[in-house]
Amino acid sequence: MFQADLLAGKRILVTGGGTGLGLSMGRRFRELGAELVICGRRTEVLEEAARELGGAETHGCDIRDAGAVEAMLDAIWEGGPLDGLVNNAAGNFIARTETLSPRAVDAVLGIVLHGTAYVTLGCGRRWLEAGRKATVMSIVTTYAWTGSAYVVPSAMAKAGVLAMTRSLAVEWGGRGVRLNAIAPGPFPTPGAWERLVPKPEMADMIEKRNPLARAGEHIELANLASYLMSDFSGYMNGEVVTIDGGEWLKGAGEFNFIGDMMSDEDWEAMRKGGKG
Repeated sequence: MFQADLLAGKRILVTGGGTGLGLSMGRRFRELGAELVICGRRTEVLEEAARELGGAETHGCDIRDAGAVEAMLDAIWEGGPLDGLVNNAAGNFIARTETLSPRAVDAVLGIVLHGTAYVTLGCGRRWLEAGRKATVMSIVTTYAWTGSAYVVPSAMAKAGVLAMTRSLAVEWGGRGVRLNAIAPGPFPTPGAWERLVPKPEMADMIEKRNPLARAGEHIELANLASYLMSDFSGYMNGEVVTIDGGEWLKGAGEFNFIGDMMSDEDWEAMRKGGKG
């Protein structure tokens, strides 16, 4: 799909890059010529990912800690400035919201909202001071603009990341730093999927309720991310690209659910009834 050197010469940091979608994006960035840097809380996971990727710079860092983020960025810049940042690190779980403790709320907001802000602002300050062009791409979600029951801290945090993306796209765009986002539908990953989808029948429903009736493949999201991190997307700024097989659109329409409940016989009976 892309020329082999699409991301050649670009040094890109992927937060939460040791597993899941972060690992998949990092793999694709490497294939397209990028110099990859990944960070996460578990150093052993990062080291295993680096071996799997055939090489990547790794930094153990809890991005909820602003001081740790600054120390990590100082260490990264010693090897050369970044050209791109992918805000991928996240935390989420389903729960009845009234049962959540302050610690549970903070656990999600700390990673998704505060951590994303710390890394973005830390990189941004360095880029702006140097007059360096760069790109930030954040993983949000379609419920960032609609909200969602049972994942309220995640909805709050992702809405904040979306607001940050749009705000800084205006503030920093003219100074050479572009910000965009991707809102994925269901892209199953080990670990995260188990926390969010406790029942097999629920997983099947979530993965197939979009018009394409399937879950997304990691390479599909990784290719989109690669485009947004490349110079070919140079006129995109402040945009959020949804990749969910049409799930959000299907859920937004008042009567969209009917297609899942009506058989061919039901439709034919309605048609004949209407003619009568």
